[in-house]
Amino acid sequence: MKNIRNTNAKKAIIDLITHSNEALSHLEIQNLTNGVCDRVTIYRVLERLIKEDLIHKIVNLDGTTKYASCNHVHQNHSHNHLHFSCENCKKVTCLDTVVPTFSLPENYTIKEVNFTLNGLCPNCK
Repeated sequence: MKNIRNTNAKKAIIDLITHSNEALSHLEIQNLTNGVCDRVTIYRVLERLIKEDLIHKIVNLDGTTKYASCNHVHQNHSHNHLHFSCENCKKVTCLDTVVPTFSLPENYTIKEVNFTLNGLCPNCK
């Protein structure tokens, strides 16, 4: 029975994230799933979806973790795109068309990058 519930939870969470125009926090996901699963199951499903490369994690400037759908069209995609955090409405959106660039000193190896810009989104401006 646990696997069926977990499968329902996974489907509900991936559908929610996929159809959202903004990144969602764990609490937002929990509130929007209407009791389909508990908070621990949500954490487990989110971690599994990250490992399956279906979603990616964004750590906001205030430390809040949000989750967004991966919108990749090729195998070797990257999550190293910009995220925009609105200081008014608190929505976080992926800016997939903006590719950040930087250079590191020698002997540094990058494993993960988190680019978050803070300001006002078009709706709050």
